[in-house]
Amino acid sequence: MKKQIYILASLLLVSGIALAQKGNLKRANKLFEMRAYIEAAEIYEKKERTQEVLQNLADSYYYNANLQKAIKTYRELFVTYGDSIDIELHFRYAQALKGAKNYKEADFHLSRYFNKKINTPAFIEGLEKMTPHTFKLKQIESSNSTSDFGLSFYGDNKVAFASSRNSKNPAYSWNNLPYLDLYKATMDDDGTMKDITPFSDEINTDSHESSATFSSDAKTMYFNRTNKTRTKTDAERIAHIKIFKAEFVDSVWTNVTELPFNSNAYSAEHPALSKDGKTLYFASDMPGTIGGFDIYKVAINDDGTYGEPENLGDKVNTKHREQFPYISDLGVLYFSSDGHQGYGGLDVFRSNMVNGTFEKPINLGGSINSSLDDFAYTIREKNNKGYVSSNRSGYDRLYGFAREENVLTKYLVEGIVQDKNSKELLVGALVTLFDETGTVIQDTIVGDKADYLFKIEPNKKYKVRGTRKAYIPQDVEFSTDSKGKISHNIYLSLESYVVAEESVKENERGDVQIQLDKIYFDFDKSNIREDAATTLNVLVDLMNKYPDMEVEVSAHTDARGPDQYNLNLSKSRAASTLEYLVSKGIDRNRLKSIGYGEMQPLNKCVKEGICSDEEYDINRRCEFTIIN
Repeated sequence: MKKQIYILASLLLVSGIALAQKGNLKRANKLFEMRAYIEAAEIYEKKERTQEVLQNLADSYYYNANLQKAIKTYRELFVTYGDSIDIELHFRYAQALKGAKNYKEADFHLSRYFNKKINTPAFIEGLEKMTPHTFKLKQIESSNSTSDFGLSFYGDNKVAFASSRNSKNPAYSWNNLPYLDLYKATMDDDGTMKDITPFSDEINTDSHESSATFSSDAKTMYFNRTNKTRTKTDAERIAHIKIFKAEFVDSVWTNVTELPFNSNAYSAEHPALSKDGKTLYFASDMPGTIGGFDIYKVAINDDGTYGEPENLGDKVNTKHREQFPYISDLGVLYFSSDGHQGYGGLDVFRSNMVNGTFEKPINLGGSINSSLDDFAYTIREKNNKGYVSSNRSGYDRLYGFAREENVLTKYLVEGIVQDKNSKELLVGALVTLFDETGTVIQDTIVGDKADYLFKIEPNKKYKVRGTRKAYIPQDVEFSTDSKGKISHNIYLSLESYVVAEESVKENERGDVQIQLDKIYFDFDKSNIREDAATTLNVLVDLMNKYPDMEVEVSAHTDARGPDQYNLNLSKSRAASTLEYLVSKGIDRNRLKSIGYGEMQPLNKCVKEGICSDEEYDINRRCEFTIIN
């Protein structure tokens, strides 16, 4: 009886533990669904490492920017369950790896995700010469806060920003920081914020407020506010974000109203107002969105109503996140994205409007973007000063910056390729850029305008070469060192062999050939006779004069005799001729031999018995065609 009691007690204990564990996992999943990632991770760490647990645990660390733990957990997930992992996990794992600057492993997963070769180091190297500006960043000092972001201009020397500094606010379960409020301050010339005060209770509530943008007269403000209630989606329960408008009346912010295109089914966030106040840009995951969040614009009508939101399209938006738009006074769109190629996390991009459409965005480069999140960019174009937010230090921080023109974009060599004598543009010519060691840096085949352009670097020596079939290559050396120039305009004028050498002619088929005295072979033999050697030495001299010239040696017979016999004999004679040229010091790689037999006659003598010996003799020949 006692034994049975022990067994029953043990079963009840095991059952109780199993139920508790099951209950704890259910709670962790609920917390994960509600984006309470810190609490969810604490529970997942104690659970059995199933695929679901590892995936949610890794995602919890990833979404909370705990990248080292995210990488460790993703790696365990991929090692254990690699064959069954959703493809989207490759993207998040790669982003975490990029956050740690492990680009090699990140690119492996990104290449698999995008199904094409991704090379982040090469992208970064090239971007340094392409991005139009460089930035000097300085963190804005602000006491009493662990998280500030989204600073915007507010009048002449005032700014507004979001902050979690109000410790009286409830904690946000995502990161355990107080809910965000909007603050205003005066910005000194040295980049110090003073007189920091919260906006009134009309603006700040017991929910999140952030991302303020102001009209040019500072009397209208648009900002974010998070719903107090959560809406159940297909995968999780989300508190969506809405955009509100407020008016400055009698020195008070009032008339706070929700914009009509908001919804409880999706978020609209990060408003940015154009200079003329007629267009509002924002981010949203509304129906029709290409990715997680897209950039939209909406017209603000003269009567205060709004048009229909318009997606900016797939040049700007990707299948991932595009957020924090800002439209400068010059109409340049700036935004943050993790879908366009970058350094890791959110990077800041710019896109110019051309004929009413925003062009392909350009990453602003490594002087402003880090391997973590960089966002909420604003600038006053007239003085090249602005602000950006980043979590590169571990928390969201505000940074002021001065923008300068990127001098590396000025280092270039460009020009056209033309015929030296006729000045005709040589479409299809190859232009190659070499460094001082002779290594090929870049090359291009010129198009209809016969123009080329290469980005180069300071303090280097280069050589640019133009080549085209049947033309003499041209090399031009230049330098970008202290005695050289930043930019070079080099016209490559190539002279054709036909013009440069009397012995070079173009035949009726368009082939450029070296005309030599006829080479004779003894009957049924292929060895080079003394008189043939004398003729071939003329070709040796010509190829030594033009060390880049490449020649095809072809041998032909007349139509008398069996076809296969003639073909084999011509091959032997062509090969023998090639070997003679090699014996005189011509590089074998510059030569090609081919025997055509009787297949390419120069006259009507295509079979035996129809021509005189002299007519047949015309078809027995060696030809030397310039192939490069």
